[in-house]
Amino acid sequence: MLQMRDTCERCTSPLPMDSGEAMICSYECTFCAPCVHGPLNGRCPNCGGDLQPRPKRIKK
Repeated sequence: MLQMRDTCERCTSPLPMDSGEAMICSYECTFCAPCVHGPLNGRCPNCGGDLQPRPKRIKK
């Protein structure tokens, strides 16, 4: 199951499960869209992989 980290690993902005701002790499490193599109330039600083929008998880 996908880990849903609740903060950006770079700036600690909150990223709730239904956030449209969360971006992840294939290792589930999690960053906010402003960090990804700004200083990270679309790449995970941990593994160098692409960062893509994280699927939303809606609470039941």
